[in-house]
Amino acid sequence: MNGTPYVKSETHQAITTIEFYHPQSNSLPAKLLQEIAHEIYAAGAAFDTKVIVLRSAGERAFCAGASFDELLAINNEKDGHQFFSGFAHVINAMRKCPKFIIGRIHGKCVGGGVGIAAAVDYAIALDKGDVKLSELSIGFGPFVIAPAVERKIGIAAFGALAIDATLWRNAEWCHRKGLYSELHHTVEEMDEAVARLANTLAHSSPEAMAELKKVLWKDTDHWDTLLEQRAAVSGRLALSDFSKKAIAQIKK
Repeated sequence: MNGTPYVKSETHQAITTIEFYHPQSNSLPAKLLQEIAHEIYAAGAAFDTKVIVLRSAGERAFCAGASFDELLAINNEKDGHQFFSGFAHVINAMRKCPKFIIGRIHGKCVGGGVGIAAAVDYAIALDKGDVKLSELSIGFGPFVIAPAVERKIGIAAFGALAIDATLWRNAEWCHRKGLYSELHHTVEEMDEAVARLANTLAHSSPEAMAELKKVLWKDTDHWDTLLEQRAAVSGRLALSDFSKKAIAQIKK
């Protein structure tokens, strides 16, 4: 797919679908991160929404993480902090949303994309949904998304992803570790599973679902502060010569 990046939202029969797109493998510049967070907050507050489906467009990558163009443009700690705060705001929007969020993971996830897949409440994935946390190889680390990923797969599996930053883990590995709740072998099967669960939740008690979500996200109230602190660390490290050279080399 080629074209203009976008975030769009549609609601049908109490199911709100939020879709994002960027021609560079669904990478996420600051503007798209801001729009995704806004749409999640809006759907969470909407009376006619009972469940949210988060998906990206296209048939290849689900999300390639941070925009390399914007990473290269960072030239001070304030800008770096602000950029990485975009991922913090999306994860916190997902955490605070009183509605369940189903993730449709149709392809590979890198960096911040893994964080988004981890922050949905129920991830339904295609067997092409391999993951990689490449941050360490380009001079910083997956600090902002770490709490979300650790919460889903545990510190040991997160450490394996974060330390061996050039190795892809396949979707089967993700399913075994708990990042993905379901794994399917065709797009049709995946979409049927998304539709089935979304329809079931759309006919469930909003109050009961909101209370269950609180239980599932217990002990995360401090994330507003924690993720901002982590964003500051990432923003500082992204200014290093090592990081700038590594990102420029990848873009070549």
